[in-house]
Amino acid sequence: MAVDGVGSSTSGSSAINRQTIASNFETFLALLTTQLQHQNPLDPLDTNQFTQQLVAFAGVEQQLRTNENLESLVKLSQVAHNVTAMGFVGAHVTAEGSTTELRDSLAVWYLTTANPAQANISIVDQNGSTVYTETKTLDAGTQSFQWNGKTSTGTYAPDGSYKIVITATDASGQVTPVQTTFSGIVDQVDVSGDEPVLLVGATLITMDQVRSVQRVQYADPGDTGDTGDVGDTGDTGDTGDVGDVDDPDDVSESSE
Repeated sequence: MAVDGVGSSTSGSSAINRQTIASNFETFLALLTTQLQHQNPLDPLDTNQFTQQLVAFAGVEQQLRTNENLESLVKLSQVAHNVTAMGFVGAHVTAEGSTTELRDSLAVWYLTTANPAQANISIVDQNGSTVYTETKTLDAGTQSFQWNGKTSTGTYAPDGSYKIVITATDASGQVTPVQTTFSGIVDQVDVSGDEPVLLVGATLITMDQVRSVQRVQYADPGDTGDTGDVGDTGDTGDTGDVGDVDDPDDVSESSE
């Protein structure tokens, strides 16, 4: 994943910086020791000068340590963010956006406007071509708009991604904004970038676009429901002892 690559590169960069500052610090100490050994006793080095240099080196090293800690926190936060996003797979989400999927002759958008408006609605395919137009009166609030895939030419559009374009005006003729949302099931999550992206059909959305999440409940095909106890069919009752079958030789004499 790209997250690992980013973490590795930043960690590698920090390690190189620390090695460089450590090497420079050792070189500085070696030069300082040599200079102290060969200083003029009558004109000794200014201790304030090399003390300030030591403090500067220590400050740089401390800043590098702080940067490493921050990089670790950012990496952990990003990993947690990715794990959270993966939990969306299989969930039914409603998100901001104007593009949704036409599946099984049904595409649904949710339109929200502050005031009643007259709207010109166009459906645009992935090539940018308008395949359907309609004029519709919108009520104030949120309402659904369903499209069965039938185009303006009377044919049916294939399943895929379609975008809704709305131009609405209120009673005074002023243009009024219409917010569009759509819903669908999250099929995949892409965590290769800086932030995870949810894939609903062929539509990519970020987590900040999601407005609601609903877990889809799938029925167990093997669970046909509790048909209830059939119940005892009831004792048919003792049929009674049929009696011992007498030995043929022991049949009662009919009479002689």
